[in-house]
Amino acid sequence: MHNNRRSTNPISRHIQENSSIYSFIIVLFLMGVIFGAIIVNSLSIAQKEDLFYYLKQFFGQVSTGKIATNDDLFRSSFFHNVKFLGLMWVLGISIIGLPLILVLLFLKGLVVGFSIGFLVNQMGWGGFLLSFVTVLPQNLLVIPGFIFTAVMSVMFSLTLIRKIFMKQNIHFPFFQIFMNYCLTFIIAMAVVGLAACIEAYLSPELMRAVIKYVHV
Repeated sequence: MHNNRRSTNPISRHIQENSSIYSFIIVLFLMGVIFGAIIVNSLSIAQKEDLFYYLKQFFGQVSTGKIATNDDLFRSSFFHNVKFLGLMWVLGISIIGLPLILVLLFLKGLVVGFSIGFLVNQMGWGGFLLSFVTVLPQNLLVIPGFIFTAVMSVMFSLTLIRKIFMKQNIHFPFFQIFMNYCLTFIIAMAVVGLAACIEAYLSPELMRAVIKYVHV
């Protein structure tokens, strides 16, 4: 009965069948987050002051409504994330780009960790609140989308490697596998599209409210 329940849930079955790859990818991403937070502490006082000055300038623009329009923010966020996802997707096809997929995911984690770490380091509780409304909402979707794309890219690349170098004589349904791989990219694009909506239309309002509260 338990096996039947597993077989009727494709998402759960997919994760269970590829749990080792998911575990590796998630740990790699978390290492990037931790490393990004550590980098904050390695910055000199002058570097922190310079960064925080520009950050305060940005927050001032946000509070007075002088930032880009919501539509511009949406386009910027969406195309930035899609280009990142697309690069990972292409690297999965190239085979030799497999290590770069892991590097890109690590860098994504590093950026998230640095962003949160810097806000908390400079502003304490207020920085935590700001990171909660500016970094967290869209990343609740973006991060799973990136992890999913990275896993599928690694799996596709490993599949091609096994076919090419192990010279398997069994039938290799490349077209079907490739179409499934294309589908994963479309799903990931939809996820980051929703995340871009949150970042463009929800996060700025939350940010303005928090900025007034913490008095940046």
